[in-house]
Amino acid sequence: MQLTLEADYAVRIVYTLTSEQCRLDACALAEKTGVTVRFSLKILRKLVAAGLVRSYKGVNGGYEIAKEAKEISLLDIVETIEGPIHLARCAKGDFLCTREKCGTCPFQLVFEGVSQDLRRQMKAFTLDRFLQESEVHN
Repeated sequence: MQLTLEADYAVRIVYTLTSEQCRLDACALAEKTGVTVRFSLKILRKLVAAGLVRSYKGVNGGYEIAKEAKEISLLDIVETIEGPIHLARCAKGDFLCTREKCGTCPFQLVFEGVSQDLRRQMKAFTLDRFLQESEVHN
């Protein structure tokens, strides 16, 4: 299991906007993150819709972070792109397991527990933590 390229790029984009602390247009973001302009725009639409990023139109338009770094977690970014994180389909509420006639499937319980642990850990990693680590290394 691994994040999609789109989720990875979304993390890069949000981190860049957070660390730059200024408005950047899509071309500048693409250059700083190594993401194509077209793919950046697709990701930015989702980030704006989720309220993580603000967009501005016009000559001085562009994108800027909409929240403080301590208010944005890796979970927020990844779930904006991927949707709710579930290790297995059977851990989602709308999946009908063929084993349910035998009672609750022990695998489903494990997969849901691992999914909850992963979500909890990703929620704990907010962008301010990465900014602090970046300052230490520079």
